[in-house]
Amino acid sequence: MNPAASAPRRARVRAPELIGKGGWLNTGDTSYTLADLRGRIVILDFWTFCCINCLHVLDELRELEEKHRDTVVIIGVHSPKFVHEAEHQAVVDAVERYEVHHPVLDDPELATWKQYAVRAWPTLVVIDPEGYIVAQHAGEGHAHAIARLVEELEAEHAAKGTLRRGDGPYVAPAPVATDLRFPGKALVLPSGNVLVSDSTRHQLVELAADGESVVRRIGSGERGFGPDAFSEPQGLALLPDGRVVVADTVNHALRVLDPATGAVETVAGTGRQWWQGSPTAGPAREVDLSSPWDVAWWRGRVWIAMAGVHQLWTWDPRSDTVAVAAGTTNEGLVDGPAAEAWFAQPSGLAAAGDRLWIADSETSALRWVEPVAGESEGDTDAYAIRTAVGSGLFDFGHRDGAADQALLQHPLGVTVLPDGSVAVCDTYNHALRRYDPATGEVSTLATDLREPSDAVLVGEDILVVESARHRLTRLRLPEEAVRVESVAHRTQRAATEVGPGTLRLEVVFRAPTGQKLDDRYGPSTRLQVSSTPPELLAGGAGQGTDLFRDLVFAEGVTEGVLHVSAMAASCDDDPSNEYPACHMHQQDWGVPVRVVEGGAARLPLVLAGLDA
Repeated sequence: MNPAASAPRRARVRAPELIGKGGWLNTGDTSYTLADLRGRIVILDFWTFCCINCLHVLDELRELEEKHRDTVVIIGVHSPKFVHEAEHQAVVDAVERYEVHHPVLDDPELATWKQYAVRAWPTLVVIDPEGYIVAQHAGEGHAHAIARLVEELEAEHAAKGTLRRGDGPYVAPAPVATDLRFPGKALVLPSGNVLVSDSTRHQLVELAADGESVVRRIGSGERGFGPDAFSEPQGLALLPDGRVVVADTVNHALRVLDPATGAVETVAGTGRQWWQGSPTAGPAREVDLSSPWDVAWWRGRVWIAMAGVHQLWTWDPRSDTVAVAAGTTNEGLVDGPAAEAWFAQPSGLAAAGDRLWIADSETSALRWVEPVAGESEGDTDAYAIRTAVGSGLFDFGHRDGAADQALLQHPLGVTVLPDGSVAVCDTYNHALRRYDPATGEVSTLATDLREPSDAVLVGEDILVVESARHRLTRLRLPEEAVRVESVAHRTQRAATEVGPGTLRLEVVFRAPTGQKLDDRYGPSTRLQVSSTPPELLAGGAGQGTDLFRDLVFAEGVTEGVLHVSAMAASCDDDPSNEYPACHMHQQDWGVPVRVVEGGAARLPLVLAGLDA
């Protein structure tokens, strides 16, 4: 029996109070306690705005939020990873940028995160109308299970008289009039005009060559997937025939715009999000994608920064096919052959000769793809991944100097400069940085930008997309870089103290009511474990099908990070249904650990359910 599936479903655990030094957003300046919400079903969404999986969950919850708005209160508990995400105004901006239409508690010190023993972004916690925790889910793909649980709780507490219906505490903020609203990426058209993805308004905006005057808007401005609609578009790339390919991020699709006519067509993606087990190659409009964030034309194909699955894909217009080009879907920083490399939310691309530069946001890294000699003569499809700046998921900051010591903070954009160096939109440092491949040095070109997300060259100037200032800002490229004081940070999450020797890792998963693990075609669960540094584990690393594992710590290595990836597939448990609906549940954890005498001998990670 799998001990990870044995947790009782309705343990009576009183929900801890909601605490956040940053206060409440979307409530009209009213603060709330759990007592104020008694009688309602409360869903806490622990999220941070850098996290692509968190953004996926925001979209998953929209239908539930609308359908049960008189009984359910969703509260986003913003729990930052990066230093910038602890700034209150940055959280205010993110709530508007991603159209969060429920109350948000700004918790910069992770007080509520710690109270609920959360270990991963995103995590959902369901609290019943009497104030007890009844479920916890980590990762994506749980909306169907929570919807079913909500219906059960509505029926149960209506019968008990403990359900209170009515309007929720959400108060919409006043709209602000600007030409752009959280623009994402930009592109200089052959005409000299500038095309901008106006992400929060679900449009493309063509500006005159000055980067300010609006020439036209493309798209209805309403979230959608029709010929006149986008959903949070981001990356833009010019095709050889003059058309523009658009990364239609939340539609999980590539669209193509004909600037001459304004016509838009879908060229890749189905509108559905890719999940583990889905095809990774095939006819472009038949294969699911996952949050494409940027695109670039390189070596006869469109390369796609597939942020949602930590990979690079390509679309080949000649064969009209898509395929994975690099990455394993594991989140982290691993160089080497493209098929073995790890990325973490690649979000910016720029092609230059034999290199495709990448802003790998969650590792705060600048990386590149290069062709390498294939196994046979004439093989042009072999690539390797290299890193110029960055060391992993947990180290970031603002430090110039030698590339192996330099630090960035969640960069989203890259631009190749005329001298062959690379400008990096160092988004959470509010800076434009420069990496010089010739010297291996990193410098700062400009500061006091507000969340720069992309930049394009216009003559001798560089036009920077200041996303959180809702504008494009023109800068003259300086001959000498600006110097800033070095600042280094590490993700502020307390390490879990574990005992030396063997640690029992258990991923808690309980199939939703009315479902069972789908084992028709083999094991329905998967668990993969690795560590940073790799020497931390003397045993237990690797992949298996059980949701539990004995990990053995090496002697002499006292701290590091456990990387855990779990997946479970469940289907409707109805023998009479020939085609049961099936669902995938998956989550990645990065758990900092410190090996000490007397530390824990068991590490539970909740994928779905409650730990006993």
